[in-house]
Amino acid sequence: MDTRQLEYFVAVAEELNFTRAAARVFAAQSTVSAGVAALERELGVRLFERDAHGVTLTSAGEAALTEARAGLQSIERLRDLGAGDGPLRGVVRVGIFTNLTSIDLPGIMGEFRRRHPGVDLRLGPSPSGSTGLADDVRQGRLDVAFYGLPDPVPGTIALPLADVPFVAVLPEGHPLAGRAVVPLADLAGERWVDARAGFGNRVVLDRALAAAGLGREVATEVSDLGEIPRFVAAGLGVGALPELTVNRAEGVVVRPLSPGVDWRLSVIAHPRPGAAARALLELIAERFGRPIPPTLEGP
Repeated sequence: MDTRQLEYFVAVAEELNFTRAAARVFAAQSTVSAGVAALERELGVRLFERDAHGVTLTSAGEAALTEARAGLQSIERLRDLGAGDGPLRGVVRVGIFTNLTSIDLPGIMGEFRRRHPGVDLRLGPSPSGSTGLADDVRQGRLDVAFYGLPDPVPGTIALPLADVPFVAVLPEGHPLAGRAVVPLADLAGERWVDARAGFGNRVVLDRALAAAGLGREVATEVSDLGEIPRFVAAGLGVGALPELTVNRAEGVVVRPLSPGVDWRLSVIAHPRPGAAARALLELIAERFGRPIPPTLEGP
C-alpha cells in the first residue's frame, strides 16, 4: 500500500462521502474510489458499506482508521526529519472558535502563512464546540485546536492561553441590569439563551450552577456565541458568557457575576506534533506571551 491510499481512506472515513473526500485531497473521485478499493483488496476486508444513502465504516474500517491515522502521523514525522533546515511543508488541521472577536485569530493564521507558505493550513469549527474539538484532536482528525474546557484531554498536550471571567448579559431594562454585580443565584431563575450542549462555556457554567445547588432553563440554544447578545436584546432570555467572547450588541447590559466564574482558553495538540504543527503552536505561544510547553522544546 502507498501513502495516498491511506490519505484517501482517511478522507472518505471522515467525510463519509467520496465526492467531498476527493475535493479535500485534490484528486478525482474515480482516483479516490480506486485507491480505497485497492486498499480493501490488499487488506482483504471491506472498509466501507456502500448504498444509495452514502457510505459508512464497517467494524474493520473503524479499526483500520485508527491505524491509518497513526501511520500517516508517523510518515509526517519522518518527512520532518528529512526536511532538515529547509522550508516547512505538510498540512496542519486546526480547530477554531468562530466567536473569539477579541483575539486576532486571522492575524495569527496570516502570520503563520507568511512565515511558512509551503504549509497547507486548514481551519474549521466543530458543531459541538470544545467537546467535539477535543475528540477530533484525540482521534487524529485535527492536529491543533482551540479549547474552552478546564479538563485535561487524554492523549494531548495543552498550552493555556488566558483565564477569563464570565459576565452576565442582560436586556436593557431588566430588573438585574441596575446592579453593579449580578448574583448568579438571582440569574439562575431566569429563562436563558446559551450555546448548545458540549460548548466549553456552557459546560463550565453548568458546573458552577450545579456546585451552587442551582438549576436553570435554557430556552434558546444557538451554535454561535456571538449571536447570544442579540437574542438577549430581543427579550428571549438572559445569558452569561466569558468576557472575551461577548459582542456588545445594542440593547444589552453586561455586568460582573458573583461569585465569579472563570473560563480558560487553551490550545491542545497531538503529543508528538509534526514540525509544521509545532511551529504553529510556537507562534500562538509567542502571540500570547506564554512559555513553550516542555514537550514542544527541541527538535
